[in-house]
Amino acid sequence: MKKMPRGSPHFISFLSSSIMANILVAFICLIIFSPSSIMPVSAQSDTASAKSFPAFTPSDNYLVDCGSTSPTTLSGNRAFQPDQNTAKYLAYSGRDIQASAPDNNNNVPSPIYLNAKIFNSEATYTFHVTNPGLHWIRLHFFPLQNNEFNLQTAKFSVSTDKLVLLRDFQMEKNEAIMKEFLVNVTTERYAIKFQPSEGSIAFINAIEFVTVPSQVLDYSVPLLFPVSQKFDLSNSNFETTYRLNMGGSFLDATNDTLGRNWLPDSPFRNNATGQVVSVQSSAIQYPTPGGSPLIAPPTVYSTAVKMADSETTIPNFNISWTMDIDTAYSYLIRLHFCDIISKALNELYFNVYINDKMAISGLDLSSLTNNHLSTAFYKDFVVDSSSSSNPLSVKVSPVNDVQGFRNAILNGLEVFRMNNSLGSFDGEYGVNGKKSSGPSKTVAYVGFAMMFGAFVGLGAIVFKWQKRPQDWQKRNSFSSWLLPLHAGDTSFMASKASLSRKSQFFSSTMGLGRYFSFAELSDATNNWDSNAIIGVGGFGNVYYGEIDDGTKVAVKRGNPQSEQGINEFQTEIQMLSKLRHRHLVSLIGYCDENTEMILVYEFMQNGPFRDHLYGKNLPPLSWKQRLEICIGSARGLHYLHTGASTAIIHRDVKTTNILLDENLVAKMADFGLSKDCLSTESHVSTAVKGSFGYLDPEYFRKQQLTDKSDVYSFGVVLLEALCARPAINPALPREQVNLAEWALQWKRKGLLDKIVDPNLVGQINPESMKKFAEAAEKCLAECGADRPSMGDVLWNLEYALQLQEASLQGKTEEENKTSASPASPAIVAPTPAPASAPSTPDNRPISSPEQTRNSAELQTVDDHSGTAMFAQFAELNGR
Repeated sequence: MKKMPRGSPHFISFLSSSIMANILVAFICLIIFSPSSIMPVSAQSDTASAKSFPAFTPSDNYLVDCGSTSPTTLSGNRAFQPDQNTAKYLAYSGRDIQASAPDNNNNVPSPIYLNAKIFNSEATYTFHVTNPGLHWIRLHFFPLQNNEFNLQTAKFSVSTDKLVLLRDFQMEKNEAIMKEFLVNVTTERYAIKFQPSEGSIAFINAIEFVTVPSQVLDYSVPLLFPVSQKFDLSNSNFETTYRLNMGGSFLDATNDTLGRNWLPDSPFRNNATGQVVSVQSSAIQYPTPGGSPLIAPPTVYSTAVKMADSETTIPNFNISWTMDIDTAYSYLIRLHFCDIISKALNELYFNVYINDKMAISGLDLSSLTNNHLSTAFYKDFVVDSSSSSNPLSVKVSPVNDVQGFRNAILNGLEVFRMNNSLGSFDGEYGVNGKKSSGPSKTVAYVGFAMMFGAFVGLGAIVFKWQKRPQDWQKRNSFSSWLLPLHAGDTSFMASKASLSRKSQFFSSTMGLGRYFSFAELSDATNNWDSNAIIGVGGFGNVYYGEIDDGTKVAVKRGNPQSEQGINEFQTEIQMLSKLRHRHLVSLIGYCDENTEMILVYEFMQNGPFRDHLYGKNLPPLSWKQRLEICIGSARGLHYLHTGASTAIIHRDVKTTNILLDENLVAKMADFGLSKDCLSTESHVSTAVKGSFGYLDPEYFRKQQLTDKSDVYSFGVVLLEALCARPAINPALPREQVNLAEWALQWKRKGLLDKIVDPNLVGQINPESMKKFAEAAEKCLAECGADRPSMGDVLWNLEYALQLQEASLQGKTEEENKTSASPASPAIVAPTPAPASAPSTPDNRPISSPEQTRNSAELQTVDDHSGTAMFAQFAELNGR
């Protein structure tokens, strides 16, 4: 071969070609042998499609077509074996009886229901277990026609060695039924026994005994209540009660490799608030590790129900599903989610409720799925029998989050009944036929002890009665000498154990009011009917109810999700048990049965003060009515601060906590945040709690709570009454957001009349409004020491009312004179007279507000308007 010269063009061209070829080969090798190319797909991503997961092959797969003479193959390649192949599993000494459907029977839903095996005595199928662990037991029943036996009236029981699956089971309708159980098998052989009831028969069309993959069940599951507590499922077994495919159609083994049936959710859903949405099932991903299509197939996650379009700017409703359950059992609830509606990450936030209890707050699927959309996620909860209610309700509702859009979804729902302590899914009898034992001797002893305690308490009351004061009839209340003043000081948790659970028992000796059973309050509220809800707060819902002979009550049922709720429940009972006043809402009783936290109050027909000021389109209150309501609530607060042995600081004074009865008499309510303050203490050091917009800035800065903190909050209430707008309104311009700051600015300009409620224009006497505004301004002083006491505030408000009534009286007299003989208008001024001090909440004269501080007597107060005694000194200036 002829050698080319180095400098020739041919050599240079050859050299360039060689270099390019080497670079190309190196690039190809880099692609082929790079680490990313040789890693499996699952290692490159933390999600995978359903097809990426290996198929599950059960180690035990017994499928028996009872009464059949030939194999039957169903969808999913499930081959059911006939009698001749399964006779070795059956132990039965009775007659060999089969039932078969006629050839032209089109009502049979599946080939496995074409035949049935009938037993006139006990029969047992026993299966060898290859690997212990979770197994499906599926029992198929269809009442075929038989010339000798009526299968629809057959009554029988089905059990295993440790579990009662069915007891006195009988077909209710002429249709196929499949009973599915998830059992934990720990033995090498597993027996399923059929026992006919006396004079009857048993029958079965098909049996499935199949291994379940271990990832289907987590053994440590959170309880719905108490929050943060785990429930160990390792000793539990389950019966499938509901398995719903939200927004989708019926699914069977064609779509579910584990042979599960998923029902459409529409019969259980409130269709008015839900809208179906779906995507291709191939778009669904599962997290790796931890996820699997064995938990639920992609067909379930590819459909969902989201919030329907309410055609409103801010939709405010939820989607709900309700299902009938037996509250004698605990339940495992599995919720399936997959965000198939968001266009981008971090858009969807919503809450999940089970039985109106918060199950998941602010569910963020983007975070839970490592920032992936269309990725499966599930959450389990155990609903203990003590906190379950019928029907079971599941709700999803959006979170008020301006960063996202308001929506909520649910893709699937499974409800499993858990066996009771006797190992039964159906009744109070165990496998051995024994019923749960009745009350033990310990319970009887406790009952006798309670009875003895009741007699002791009754004797104490009789003794007190004999030692009653001679002037007790002249007093307004006997509670101060008959009932213990400090009953609330008793440990609440200790008192719980000592209270009788019998209806109509009044724990007078404990001072806690009447004890109600949960059943009583369920009846009173029509089983907690949502239409009976008259209020919603942080503690829980408030229901209207009627007890005994029709007495109207307000029943506040606490949300057991928060520890704060428990603390407020205890505090409110302890506080109200030692308070009696016309302007404080009366606590009638309570219920703490199991995990419930329920308080029963007198019913306040006209609801919160706020509803009459704005937001509810109620008839506007007159200025005089607003003054009287403010005076009433001031009396209640003044009593709290000075009328008991220890000052009580309400700590949550606001217009929603001022309730009005049928006569618009104001009463302070909601003492869940209240604090005791001894007379020797100037303040209570405590964490800051209260409502935004009403919170004392000094308390916020120093974390030192005083009665002047209530005074500040009450100043905000006064401005709400005057201006009829919320304490905080973020929708307004920045300078108007905070009512206290905005109103004081106008007050200092002398233009407060420009921002009063338009409904009051022309009604308010200028001097009355001036005195009222001065009282509000003093309440809102930056420093607590500069604020008046509630006694001073009360004095000024009653003076403002007097000025208003004098003005109205003058107008009336002027109109009468004008109608009699026209004349020039006269200026009406009250006639001054010797001043007598206004009354305190317990009708004692005030020489100075501080003198009432040491009052320790607990009395029911006979209230007066305070107007008459002020008629003499309308010209005096208030404090």
